[in-house]
Amino acid sequence: MTPAQPFHIALQFGHIRHFNEGLAEFSRQLGMQFARQAPQLKAERNWHFHFILPAQWHGLFGPDVQYHELSDSMRLRHRFPVDLDVWHGLHQHMRYRPPVNSRRNIITVHDLNHVYAKKGLSLWWQNMRLTRHLRRAHQLVAISQFVADDIRTHLPWAPPATVIHNGVADLTQVPHEKPANFSLTEGDYLLHISRMSPSKNVGSLIEMAAEWPEQDLLLVGPSSPEVQKHQDHVARLGLRNVHFLLDVTEAQKAWLYAHCKAFLFPSLLEGFGLPPIEAMYFGKPVVAARATSLPEVCGPHAGYWHDFSAVVMRQIVEHQLDMCKHGETRHELRAAAQRYTWPQAAEAYAACYLPCNASNQGFSAC
Repeated sequence: MTPAQPFHIALQFGHIRHFNEGLAEFSRQLGMQFARQAPQLKAERNWHFHFILPAQWHGLFGPDVQYHELSDSMRLRHRFPVDLDVWHGLHQHMRYRPPVNSRRNIITVHDLNHVYAKKGLSLWWQNMRLTRHLRRAHQLVAISQFVADDIRTHLPWAPPATVIHNGVADLTQVPHEKPANFSLTEGDYLLHISRMSPSKNVGSLIEMAAEWPEQDLLLVGPSSPEVQKHQDHVARLGLRNVHFLLDVTEAQKAWLYAHCKAFLFPSLLEGFGLPPIEAMYFGKPVVAARATSLPEVCGPHAGYWHDFSAVVMRQIVEHQLDMCKHGETRHELRAAAQRYTWPQAAEAYAACYLPCNASNQGFSAC
């Protein structure tokens, strides 16, 4: 049997400073999946993976992928050390171009949030930059149908995007660690986790808490000026039932999910929506905004806000808690979360890497 020709795939990670935010976590998880599969794919298909990322992260994914240092020269017309069959840009925000010796270029689009957040000249400039970058791709992948529809609406020149939902890590399987000095009653606090930027709509949760003084609300995120603004807001209102916990570890985050009463996510701009699904893995009731991708991703297993007045928000949370007490079971919520796994996502991306006329050997081409 004639061995297959080498098939070279490059994943462009971009300039990653840390892995504790959404785009970097997506890149890490997808990279880990392909790194685990690399020996088998090399043996069976002669696939070779090349990971382009800052030198400080070389070795992170193990010895079975080849590492290439990210360079500013990659923002310009350049050649890769080997001829590539596929170059995959892992998100749309990077400024790095595909090399001239790549046969097919794929870019994953995580959101078009700028079309909702920007106006005037700023919107025009963002659209121009994004269009210039995405026109270099032969194929676009959207992380939700909502994002694919946004692409069709706002980038009418683009071909239809393939939808591949993100995977979501099952944090029930990682070690759990109770945060130091945690003083809330276990199982009786409402939880929110995000970076607390304006689009996350955390202010609405604080206003709800002001109308619900007997209910504890825990806000978890990174230390940042945005978080400080929310802390100042809580202090001005004199609220004793709103608590902040910053810079938690993965093990601490898992513990917080496991011991909350429900998870709340009033975000107004999401391309996917990772935290609600993380909470569902723990069988926790979820209430989210009926906005952007969240109804698609969370499905009928979440409660939804369409009105962010404090009284209505409380009513929806109480209704969802009651529904989950007498209807939805932990098993059903967990089953809903298990629709999103990283092995499934990696298999779908591998299908996209195949040339359109490739034979089906475990994957189906996009």
